[in-house]
Amino acid sequence: MSAVLDFIAAPPGFEPHTRFTLDPVDGADGLFSLGAIDDDALRLYLLDPQHVVAGYAPTLSDEQAGQLGLTAPDDAMLLVVANPGSDGVHVNLLAPIVANRATGVAAQLILEGQDYPLRAALG
Repeated sequence: MSAVLDFIAAPPGFEPHTRFTLDPVDGADGLFSLGAIDDDALRLYLLDPQHVVAGYAPTLSDEQAGQLGLTAPDDAMLLVVANPGSDGVHVNLLAPIVANRATGVAAQLILEGQDYPLRAALG
């Protein structure tokens, strides 16, 4: 399931790029590669949080849902950024990437007032 995601604003560190391809990584269920369409060197790895973080259920504001054209929870694809390092892999649970499954409109959203870490270790 490859998809094109059109971000409403460039993800941090990827300015001015807003158009990306989302591709599953072969052999790694729930792991995706997000690459800028017009620059092969720009790539992030994203995880479906349901595969790695039990009970992760962030709430979007009405404004955030409206920006993405979401009308029901099932309209949203929720992914978290994976950051590998010398001390293991960490995921950003405070600022997930949310995409409209039907349109591909996406954003990296900051979850206001929710107690999720910016850097959660995967165990």
